[in-house]
Amino acid sequence: MAWRIGVDSGGTFTDVCLFDDATGRIEVWKVPSTPDDPSRGIAGGIAEGIARVGAVPAEVGYFGHGTTVATNALIQHRGAKTGLITTDGFRDLLEIGRQKRPDLYDLQADKPATLVERSMRLEVAERVLHTGAVETPLDIAAVRRAVATLKAAGAQAVAVSFLYGFVRPEHEQAVLRILAEDFPDAFACAGHEVAPEFREYERLSTAVVNAYLGPVMRGYIQLLAQRLADLGIAAAPHLTQSNGGVIGFGAAARLPVRTVLSGPSTGVVGAQAVGRLAGLDNLITFDMGGTSTDVALLANGESRLASEAVVHGYPIKAPMLDIHTVGAGGGSIAYVDSGGLLKVGPRSAGASPGPVCYALGSTEPTVTDANVVLQTLNPHYLLGGRMAVRQDLAQAAIAGLAGRLGMDGMATAQGILAVVTANMAKAIRVISVQRGHDPRDYTLVAFGGAGPLHAARLARELDIARILVPRSPGILCAMGLLLTDLRADFATTRLIPLGAAALPAISEVFDGLAIRAQQWFSEEGIAPDARRATRTVDMRYAGQNYELPVALPDGPVTAASLDTLAEGFATAHQRMYGFVAEGETVQLVTFRVESTGRVRKAAFQPRRERGADASAAVIGTREVWLPEAGGFVACPIYDREKLDAGNRIAGPAIVEQMDATTVILPGMTGRVEPYLNLILEAS
Repeated sequence: MAWRIGVDSGGTFTDVCLFDDATGRIEVWKVPSTPDDPSRGIAGGIAEGIARVGAVPAEVGYFGHGTTVATNALIQHRGAKTGLITTDGFRDLLEIGRQKRPDLYDLQADKPATLVERSMRLEVAERVLHTGAVETPLDIAAVRRAVATLKAAGAQAVAVSFLYGFVRPEHEQAVLRILAEDFPDAFACAGHEVAPEFREYERLSTAVVNAYLGPVMRGYIQLLAQRLADLGIAAAPHLTQSNGGVIGFGAAARLPVRTVLSGPSTGVVGAQAVGRLAGLDNLITFDMGGTSTDVALLANGESRLASEAVVHGYPIKAPMLDIHTVGAGGGSIAYVDSGGLLKVGPRSAGASPGPVCYALGSTEPTVTDANVVLQTLNPHYLLGGRMAVRQDLAQAAIAGLAGRLGMDGMATAQGILAVVTANMAKAIRVISVQRGHDPRDYTLVAFGGAGPLHAARLARELDIARILVPRSPGILCAMGLLLTDLRADFATTRLIPLGAAALPAISEVFDGLAIRAQQWFSEEGIAPDARRATRTVDMRYAGQNYELPVALPDGPVTAASLDTLAEGFATAHQRMYGFVAEGETVQLVTFRVESTGRVRKAAFQPRRERGADASAAVIGTREVWLPEAGGFVACPIYDREKLDAGNRIAGPAIVEQMDATTVILPGMTGRVEPYLNLILEAS
């Protein structure tokens, strides 16, 4: 017997998914997170989960982990004291950036804090031209003086980023060698390692973020690895990347910038797998947790992979799934703004003290408190009875807010849900309508601890006709860790006009990337038959400032390859911008190879349908406030564990399980498909 374990550590709860390779048995477990030391909550959750299934740690054959440690350190500015060594004359580039205001029409909006203070940004004489020619040799003495200065100033990490260092990295490599000799205790990284692509500001920002997060992630990974060893788990641990794949702990410690979307990315992977089982390809994922909501769009079963994104105000050039995040979760705090209007989030009560109903000292009402008052959530307990809640405290907090608004308490609670639903609908429009997709053509996949609770109202807001609620929605991110592969991305920038003369250069670039990919396959010990590589090229019209990725099939680069690139670019440009500029010069900009090492994944078997009657799963009724019906309505409560394939449910109804609660509104029906996913549709 070999157990595969996936753990997703969020801001409020830590989710554990256990899968038995031999029998296909799946068990899920959920424990409160421990923000002061996330590894403690993870170790505790694993120990409880293993004991629950009657296993021993030695039987664990795989461990995958998704974490928000890097994200939270970046958001809360709890990274390491960081220094920067850069080209003479470029120390202020990190602060100048692109001279864009965060909000075009808000003259008071502030840029995010610069991660390296000016006194820690040091310049050295060197200059490489865009051709790769060295105009000014590296001043080694100046480098040693800069390293000594940063060491004396108490730097814990040092980023190195030189102009055109991605074209010719020898100068950056020399600085790294000096850092290893003179300042070995510092976490050091360079732009050519972290983001070997053009655009000096974004490359610099990525290198700095990586250095800023390096000591934090290294310490966390070392502590977690020790806790796993103490538990007796011998399996090599893996950490999720922002691109949806996993890497070993060692690689994650070197490149923490690639884990800033570690947690949400596996939710997209899990939703992709669940949708495929249900026969649904066009999906909008809706992951609502305790502190935030993450949404993504999957067209034809594939999520868009972005090569660059702005994460909490900081540009990062690293492959990541195109996930949009808003501060809307179960713990999002409701308040009255200076204009007397009701607002919800982005500030969250988190795991401690949490919502008012947790009775841990909070007095500010949250989305969870509103659901407890409306009784869409169980007013007595959560987590299948393991966690008691206090409805009276939630009611008092909502009443205080209602008094400030001059509204009725129930109307205020319902208003909180309406506001948070509008916030989430706006996020979905960003990744759908604004990118040429009609959300009505997609199925909403609702997961996370609060996703199924709010999915029906969100779907109605967006006119989405179908909702898919996975079998274990509250731990889908953890389950996604058991459904993903090892993955690494390699890229290089070279501006080449699209045309017959480009064929030798294209072949040369991809041959170089293939060598790097093969080295990675060998280092990871991936068997030849488990290796896969896909190629893309970022393309644009000459003069444009943004590129679009275009896939290039495997095989020799020929004239037919050029036709494939031209057609793919025209299609992508038409979708994104609504036109094609016939006759304009097209440029190939950045060449990419995505390398995947296939691993054995959790496999699910369909169930034989047992008929439409779901009455055996009814465990009681509860008065639930439904404005559609004019007030409280007696709703049947279904136990998700007792629902079987083929069962049908007519709304209004509530479906409860340990990790989530699903609301089925009036006018909706639910059916359980063969893989025990719940599909809700307008009746």
